Amino acid sequence: MKNVTSVFWITLAIALFSVVWGSVAPKNLESITGSIQSYISVHFGWYYLLIVTGFVIFCLYMIFSPYGKMKLGKPADKPEYNYATWFAMLFSAGMGIGLVFWGAAEPIYFYANNAPTAETGTAAALNESMRFVYFHWGVHAWGIYAIVALVLAYFKFRRGSPALISPTLEPLFGDKMNGPWGKVVDVIAVFATIVGVATTLGFGAAQINGGLTFLTPLEDSFGIQLLIIAVVTVLFMISAYTGLSKGIRYLSNTNMVLALALLTITLIVGPTLFIMNMFTDTIGAYLQNLPTMSFRLAPNNEENRTWINNWTVFYWAWWIAWSPFVGIFIARVSKGRTIREFLSGVLLVPSVVGFLWFSTFGSSAIKVQQEQGGLSDLATEQVMFGTFDNYPLGLILSIIAMVLIGTFFITSADSATFVLGMQTTNGSLTPPTMVKFVWGIVQSSMAAVLLHSGGLQALQNALISAAFPFSFIMILMVVSLYKAIRADKIALDRGKDKEEKTSA
Repeated sequence: MKNVTSVFWITLAIALFSVVWGSVAPKNLESITGSIQSYISVHFGWYYLLIVTGFVIFCLYMIFSPYGKMKLGKPADKPEYNYATWFAMLFSAGMGIGLVFWGAAEPIYFYANNAPTAETGTAAALNESMRFVYFHWGVHAWGIYAIVALVLAYFKFRRGSPALISPTLEPLFGDKMNGPWGKVVDVIAVFATIVGVATTLGFGAAQINGGLTFLTPLEDSFGIQLLIIAVVTVLFMISAYTGLSKGIRYLSNTNMVLALALLTITLIVGPTLFIMNMFTDTIGAYLQNLPTMSFRLAPNNEENRTWINNWTVFYWAWWIAWSPFVGIFIARVSKGRTIREFLSGVLLVPSVVGFLWFSTFGSSAIKVQQEQGGLSDLATEQVMFGTFDNYPLGLILSIIAMVLIGTFFITSADSATFVLGMQTTNGSLTPPTMVKFVWGIVQSSMAAVLLHSGGLQALQNALISAAFPFSFIMILMVVSLYKAIRADKIALDRGKDKEEKTSA
């Protein structure tokens, strides 16, 4: 296969080893990844909270600093897309299986089963449930994506570097990034991406199975989930074969239409006034409590600390693992924008859309729980379907939701095969089809193995373990960007001074 680098073969070997290990000794894989996950969560929970909040603070600093005027590209470059198209692409990048999987399940779980601090089932738990959902899916999540996207876009479009992680560290380490150390950095980024996407595919397979179980006599089993993964793998292979311009574009447009339809119909047939009241009230609570939530670790309360490890630390690891994948996509569509408008758009627009999404489905689920009960007893992957069952057009909503999960499944896997292909062919924008096929099969195999070895818990264990090493690379990327952008700003200012003196 032409253009394939050693990063491809090294990462493929590690991924295949993981797949074989999970197939031959699933309980052993679950046990070891569980131990790693537990150690990281207990001993480095503080680290995750500090760095993720640090990323958000850095983004805000860049927005309001003089560096905000600098472009992701040459000074004369103009944005390739208007605001409406660009915002739609950001929304599409952030919209995924996770939002459908957790849209109703996370708020209802926090409200009825395990509130962060309040007594479950109370008004305080209701308020807490929504603001912590916003916390997990809002500015902090997009701050992680924004950092990786900003660094990649700046080095790609301003400095002409390949669209890889390793070249972004050259201001710190120089030519060392062209040798073995650069390979190590890219291998870590590729493997984190594989595990991050595989986790999401696992969630998708589990939820499609959950929907079929809720609506039909089919059972909830690993065999059904394996069949779902196999069918979707064939579909996204076909999409990958047709190329980025056709396959992903058509699927992304389909996702947008289905997601908007699901959101709009639920907002209309659900408790509309309650949804909008909750949206307004809990946005205020989120903003008011954001600093406290950002640093909350509860060292003196074992129950609260366990909750933080299981939810906040898990989410921060998930977003970090997804950040190379989403970051490359966002970077590609943001050429020509200033750093200020780029970061403002990436942090705010998808966050607000996500808040409305969770308000709609979360409030609808909580209303059912308050009036009839029963939702909190359902499996996580069935809560969305249980909610729809209590409202008009419930069957139609459930069908739309399952189709949406399927198209998100295909889009995520299709896009990821392209990004992985690009990262393992020295940044090629047209990676060979065979390379994309290999990564597609590896992703699906890993999703199946993780589900087989321990279900959703194994997915979470693997995710936290894989994201940990990439988090250190992200810190180095921030330092490297600041060093590069500071040097470029000084050179730019000197150039302007010379022009002014010449013209005078």
